[in-house]
Amino acid sequence: MIKSMTAFAKAVHTKDLITAEAVIRSYNSRHLDFAVYLPESCQGLEEEIKKIATRYHQRGRMEIRVTIQDEGSRENGFDVDETKASAYFKALKQITDHLGLSREPELADVLSARNIIVPAVENPDQVLLTQVVCDAVDLAARDLDRMRRAEGENLYQDLTARITEIEDQMDLLKSLAGDVPVLYKKRLQERLARLTADQGEIDPVRLAQEVAILADKSDVSEEIVRISSHIHQFRKTMNADSSQGQTLNFLIQEFNREFNTIGSKAAQAALSHMVVDLKSKLEKIREQVQNIE
Repeated sequence: MIKSMTAFAKAVHTKDLITAEAVIRSYNSRHLDFAVYLPESCQGLEEEIKKIATRYHQRGRMEIRVTIQDEGSRENGFDVDETKASAYFKALKQITDHLGLSREPELADVLSARNIIVPAVENPDQVLLTQVVCDAVDLAARDLDRMRRAEGENLYQDLTARITEIEDQMDLLKSLAGDVPVLYKKRLQERLARLTADQGEIDPVRLAQEVAILADKSDVSEEIVRISSHIHQFRKTMNADSSQGQTLNFLIQEFNREFNTIGSKAAQAALSHMVVDLKSKLEKIREQVQNIE
């Protein structure tokens, strides 16, 4: 089954007042690579998150973002560093006495120091946090897999139609290529007739030999057979269970090589035009293949 590499998924999971939201975006890539964005409390979970995504996906660039909401944490809570506040007050008092100032240090003076009052920090239950985050990522990764498979089905239908068009056109190309020896013989006879108009009849044996040599140089039967094999392999690969993108991309290169060879041997305009059209169809297939896992 073909899977696309471009998709989006989001999942939310809640347990015991902790909620994790996982968002995954995937893009085309030659390999499986990650960009993971986590809150401070989850920094140690990056490798585990990558392992979860790897269960479902073999290729593509994965951007994974996780956000956490802990309903059990204190809202608007603050901690006071009493030791620092006392030390700062004593320092202010010392300066006041030293300078002989009449005004005693006040609360506002103490509060002007940094980090005397700071937002309260609570460390959540790491076991629970890990479970909630991993479950959310797993849900998102599975949902992404479903989306990639759904898009892959659309790609499968499109590629099947396009490869069938190439197969049908190859039947016509094969018919045109079969006329090449006759065409070469006719052209050679006309050319020799002009060059030897005053020398009598052309040796039919020599003519047949020359035609055979030219026909052999322009023979594309081997290329046609290989293209037929590539078409069969292309369809077989599309129905494989494993990742198909790289194999299909390789087959596209092989198709292109055979089409170029046929084009270089083309003996008539119709055949050349057909090769151009085939390469145009192949390019559309190549663009679609770039999206396949």
